[in-house]
Amino acid sequence: MADTIANILSIAGSDPSGGAGIQADLKTFAARGTYGMAVLTALTAQNTQGVSGLHLVPPAFVAAQIADVFADVRVGAVKIGMIASGEIAEAVANALSPHRSVPVVLDPVMIAKGGASLLAGDAVEALTRRLLPLSALLTPNLPEAAALLGEAEAGDRAAMESQAKRLLALGPKAVLLKGGHLPGNESPDVLAMPGGLRWFEGVRVLTRNTHGTGCTLSSAVAAELGKGQSLPDAVAAAKSFVAGAVRGSGALAVGAGHGPLHHFHALWA
Repeated sequence: MADTIANILSIAGSDPSGGAGIQADLKTFAARGTYGMAVLTALTAQNTQGVSGLHLVPPAFVAAQIADVFADVRVGAVKIGMIASGEIAEAVANALSPHRSVPVVLDPVMIAKGGASLLAGDAVEALTRRLLPLSALLTPNLPEAAALLGEAEAGDRAAMESQAKRLLALGPKAVLLKGGHLPGNESPDVLAMPGGLRWFEGVRVLTRNTHGTGCTLSSAVAAELGKGQSLPDAVAAAKSFVAGAVRGSGALAVGAGHGPLHHFHALWA
């Protein structure tokens, strides 16, 4: 089966404007040469300027979607995005527990680009207790890391390293702490693994088209893991892909707010 295309599953919320959530995940899976599948946890009413509404899928139905996919399809990797509630976090954890050999990339989506909360307070505890131990990789940004740890946001590389190590102690096999919120022209990420730390450097691109950046990065890592890449190589490939998608975003004209990335920048003339 090694010569077949990898099947990657996203468990996340929907963005009707197409820039983030399930829509960004499926575009990313396709752009990275994998077959994408999607389990919906929530519907949002949103566009590039913000989120105006949220409708949660019943937890039992989220679990049923996951169970049906695994009952029929060979899943190479799983990406978890928007969970929204503690009950959904529990349902996802229960549904994935029988499949621990499949790598899980957990993107702890908490706040939308426009500032709307996308994770209930009780969900942070459930996500930490149930989903972190199932994860091959946790991919928080600086505000999300601070919320998971219950402390102030990291403001420099030393604080990022400290927080990444403490997040690793919560149970995931590895943590990629994203430094896009740091001031300055750099956008560095630090990967914490049991064997140590590794930095991935990046240059900040001056653009408003950053909607769905976190969703896209975590999905790209999941796609690469599903194709058999090592974790450091998967992170490097994903970060390069996202950088290209951000640089190419000017070719799109979507909305008046934070525009989406160009997921197919390398494929479309």
